[in-house]
Amino acid sequence: MQDVESVPVKPPRGAHQTRCDDKGRLKLPVVFQQYLSELKEQTVFITSVDRRTARIYPISLWKENEILFGAAGGDSEAAARVAFVANHFGADSEVDAQGRVLIPTTLRRHLGIENQPVWLDTFGGRINVYSDTEYEQRLTTAFDGIDDNVKVLERRGLK
Repeated sequence: MQDVESVPVKPPRGAHQTRCDDKGRLKLPVVFQQYLSELKEQTVFITSVDRRTARIYPISLWKENEILFGAAGGDSEAAARVAFVANHFGADSEVDAQGRVLIPTTLRRHLGIENQPVWLDTFGGRINVYSDTEYEQRLTTAFDGIDDNVKVLERRGLK
């Protein structure tokens, strides 16, 4: 029998809409609160590395990125630049009793998400935050040629 502690925590599936309030607090849907709780992480690092989306990293996952930056070897210039951008926009935040996190002021103003709806999904253990506009642009791009993309993946085994 597998030890419960060794079972990996599964991130939520799907896209979820929520809102960033006028004070920059983002209410996490229950499935994201449960995800962080199962990870035993209430501290997160919130940043952007692409200037279009916010990323909410469980702090242990962000620490892995910091190790990667420090051990980038031949890619040290790229690592230094990404780390600089992440630190410019980023800050630690605690999940409060109402399941909210505070999006850093510089980041939320840059993304234009103050007092706005946002979309959340997960990738690689992090939570991605998209403005309504960014989400719609990505959805439009994803729909472009979707029939052909589905056919390609069905040939590769998509059920």
